[in-house]
Amino acid sequence: MKNLWGLLVLALFLAACGGGGQEPATDDSQAAADSSMTMEADDDFEWQTEQFADLKIIRYQIPGWDKLSLDQKKLVYYLTQAGLSGRDIMYDQNYRHNLEIRKALENIYNNYAGDKTSDDWKNFEIYLKRVWFSNGIHHHYANTKHTPEFSQEYFSALASETNTTLSEEAMTAMFDASMDAKKVEQDPNKGLVESSAVNFYAPDVTTEEAKAYFASITDPNDRAPISIGLNSRLVKNEAGEVVEDVYKVGGLYGPALEKVVYWLGMAESVAENDKQAAALRNLIEYYETGDLRKWDIYNINWVQDTEGDIDYINGFVEVYNDPLGYTGSYETVVQIKDFAASDRMSVLMNNAQYFETNSPIMDEHKKEEVVGITYNVVNVAGEAGDASPSTPIGVNLPNANWIRVKHGSKSVSLGNIVNAYDKASGSGMLDEFAHDAEEIERAKAHSELAGKLHTAMHEVIGHASGKLEEGVGTPNQTLLEHSSTIEEGRADLVALYYLLDPKMVELGLMESLEVGMAEYDGYIRNGMLTQLRRLELGADIEEAHMRNRAWVSNWVYEKGLADSVIVKVVRDGKHFYDIQDYDKLRVLFGDLLKEVQRIKSKGDYEAAKELVEGYGVKVDQDVHTEVLERTEKLGIAPYGGFINPVLQPVTDADGNITDVEVVYPDDFVQQMLFYSREYGHL
Repeated sequence: MKNLWGLLVLALFLAACGGGGQEPATDDSQAAADSSMTMEADDDFEWQTEQFADLKIIRYQIPGWDKLSLDQKKLVYYLTQAGLSGRDIMYDQNYRHNLEIRKALENIYNNYAGDKTSDDWKNFEIYLKRVWFSNGIHHHYANTKHTPEFSQEYFSALASETNTTLSEEAMTAMFDASMDAKKVEQDPNKGLVESSAVNFYAPDVTTEEAKAYFASITDPNDRAPISIGLNSRLVKNEAGEVVEDVYKVGGLYGPALEKVVYWLGMAESVAENDKQAAALRNLIEYYETGDLRKWDIYNINWVQDTEGDIDYINGFVEVYNDPLGYTGSYETVVQIKDFAASDRMSVLMNNAQYFETNSPIMDEHKKEEVVGITYNVVNVAGEAGDASPSTPIGVNLPNANWIRVKHGSKSVSLGNIVNAYDKASGSGMLDEFAHDAEEIERAKAHSELAGKLHTAMHEVIGHASGKLEEGVGTPNQTLLEHSSTIEEGRADLVALYYLLDPKMVELGLMESLEVGMAEYDGYIRNGMLTQLRRLELGADIEEAHMRNRAWVSNWVYEKGLADSVIVKVVRDGKHFYDIQDYDKLRVLFGDLLKEVQRIKSKGDYEAAKELVEGYGVKVDQDVHTEVLERTEKLGIAPYGGFINPVLQPVTDADGNITDVEVVYPDDFVQQMLFYSREYGHL
């Protein structure tokens, strides 16, 4: 037991915290050639390079790069090039004017020769950096539009001096707060499609028209349904009929996808094995044709490719940005497996059936046999699109439920990303918001392991658990705008329920249940208090993960009031939450998991709406004000994103690649400008 424990701690030090992709669950975690780049990192590696607005910029390392063979280095290089080649797609998907605005801002930045010491110029720089960070003019997390802290007159003067042009509509989008104010609207009373700025629907397509179109192409009897709408924009033809403008070579985003396909072809030429090569071939055919059956075939190939050292995520993947939950955002992550850490975590995969069988959900919602679960700790080598600069730290794919059931899924923890987050963080939030010294000491002793186990359980067991009832549609069809937050909350609840299960100690996953108690402390503290620092005063909670942490925490708090399971403490005008009965809290997590699985399995929209809107949207304004005041004094940015390493090929006299070197940029601005120059294909 002790020996396994020591190995596991080492494994989890490289692991990640947890869907499609998950960000850190709590706030407690401890360009080509350029003069700003440094070579292989050393002990003095600078993890955080700058902080502006509500953002901090972090760097990450790629451990073990030199242990890869030349073909493996080429494979990683080609895959990162493929990912970056589609970078512009994410900007256009987020908002129809994003690319025009970004290019105008960059032209001004590159060519303005006037006063760069004024407050107006500094605010202009911050606005541009925020656009880069969010892949557009709307906040990457809050969905609200960035407000320029400079006047339209000042911008017009900059544009005039640099011969920069911007259409009238794009100019209005920048400076009129009421125009396309929210990227993703989740209030159905306001019109999910009509009030969302995201560019998955043409401006003249209504919510009802979009729903009717998707319903018309849905086969309720198909047991292997394609992911309808995943790779297209809904528009109206000349006859006024709703049709799909498909993302493919020769179609929408064709110029960028041609480049993506080229680099994927190069990757196929150095694939590690036949399964990996087959997956890449089918991914290429999918991009060339737009055929969603090809996407399914690719995902089946990809799930079955478990033998190589190199893996990747590439496609229109997560549907969080679609108010109706159909269209996927462009995303790529290139990753190198950490086999030593992954082998030590195989205990989760090997015991997946135990967790399913002993889940508190109804028997009819349990899988009779859990198949094909793969979990690995990986080190990221490059990211693009929806995964960059703000990245997930854990991923479970594919999203198609029938593929999960029949062929399995892959879960990964992004080990070097979590490590970088930890290196760049401090303990200020814990000291400020923990209820007492005992809670602080427990967190310091166990929160790192607790958070990483939560992620592993969330991704490996949570998303792979449960099943739909016969004849029930997919969650995006039944639960609509609430499908994403219900799924994320369901996976969280699986993790929370088992983190206080003695079986976790028996399996050697933790030394004692104090680890689970530390995660309970951190989860409730974040769901009830600290995540509110990410919202502007007066705002509702919009983002799916934030909503799920809120409705989980508020529900168990309310249901446990009679037994004082969680007690609200007000001390010196500050709110704290003290868990007084961890065992009863675990029972409440189990009760809620049972209900949430029922909601998903039956497609109970009204129950989902009642849960999410009743517990996960509205914010106590007095508590919110207090949290903002407490966190402002700490000077810690609530959001973090990353500068990617750059992979530089070394060639011989004939142009053949003889090596690929890693360089670590430390200038966010220069990397963004480099990306726009080299990968601006739209």
